[in-house]
Amino acid sequence: MLNLSPLFFTTLDDESCMHNELDLTPEQRAWIASARTDVRNCLRTGIPRVLRASGYTEDVPQPRYFTQGSWAYKTLNSPAQRPQQADVDDGCYLPMSFVSQTRRPSAAATVFFAAAEEALKPLVEEKRWKLVTDKPTCIRIVIATYAHIDIPLYAIPDEEFVLLKASMEQRGFDSISEAVQMAERDTWTALPADKVLLAHRECNWMSSDPRPVKEWFLGEVEAKGEQFRRVVRYLKAFRDWRWSSGGPASILLMAAAAPLFEKRDRRDDLALLDVVAALPARLRAGVNNPVDESESLTERLGHEGVEEAVKAFEEFEKMLRGATGAGSPSQACIWMRGEFGPRFPNEPDRVKEVSVAATIAAAPAAAGPSELIGRTKAG
Repeated sequence: MLNLSPLFFTTLDDESCMHNELDLTPEQRAWIASARTDVRNCLRTGIPRVLRASGYTEDVPQPRYFTQGSWAYKTLNSPAQRPQQADVDDGCYLPMSFVSQTRRPSAAATVFFAAAEEALKPLVEEKRWKLVTDKPTCIRIVIATYAHIDIPLYAIPDEEFVLLKASMEQRGFDSISEAVQMAERDTWTALPADKVLLAHRECNWMSSDPRPVKEWFLGEVEAKGEQFRRVVRYLKAFRDWRWSSGGPASILLMAAAAPLFEKRDRRDDLALLDVVAALPARLRAGVNNPVDESESLTERLGHEGVEEAVKAFEEFEKMLRGATGAGSPSQACIWMRGEFGPRFPNEPDRVKEVSVAATIAAAPAAAGPSELIGRTKAG
């Protein structure tokens, strides 16, 4: 059998691996971080200015922010092909007491979007970025051919708003949980005053707290080890090469993979194969939001989308299993580059031949909570 793990992941600085190829370059990350800071500074002063000019005479608070999604999870991959872009979610928050000064929730959501978009226009024009205003749950700014920043707008309970800045500085990033429950009536009394609400262009406000999904995912990584985070990135890399747009959402892949994952000592190829082999049945059975069992993630993909994904992962399993069982390292590399594209190294001389006994030994008796990676470890 073949051990393809050195081509999936290695800690050796002088050897390439797909895991490293999935990363944005340091220059790209620095550009995104700088753009995010510019956007925050623009909104911090711009939203109060625009709202005062629109007739809001009471004190207008400066918004607070939390970076969310894959940038915060450390699962963000660089784009595999056009028109894909790296997606950075940066939530913008105002306190509930201020947002609810507007008579109707629908009006408040509209005002919030309009104020943020108006505040951003000078920056977008100066930087020659592109402002996208047709996304239901966010404002999008395209900052480069390879990246955009999404800005979801939130109303947060006042006491949490007060703590948000300190919390942001102490704990860093938060992830976003997709929209859940829509308010039935256009009155503030119909909305929960103690919940985080997401502004929606069509549905006004939706209960959506971004923190539980982040806590769940980081808990999974802590329990299962960094190999689990890498497997999630491999799944996303396969998706991005298979579908130039669309395909299973990242939260669906994360939620589906978590209970299927088993740690494989220095064998990322086998850890990925374990998950891929079991994914079709799990997708067909239905996958729910890990922090809200009432929300079906597979329903959002739709029956046809689920079946398309099932067939794709069934084919992927055949190729991955064939590659690990192949007699030719060169053929194994060809097959993997067909599934992942050119980001999988074409270096068959680094593929190792291993015995069946060694392969069985790679499966641990129990999953370890974290990895201590040595200088010479590959896998």
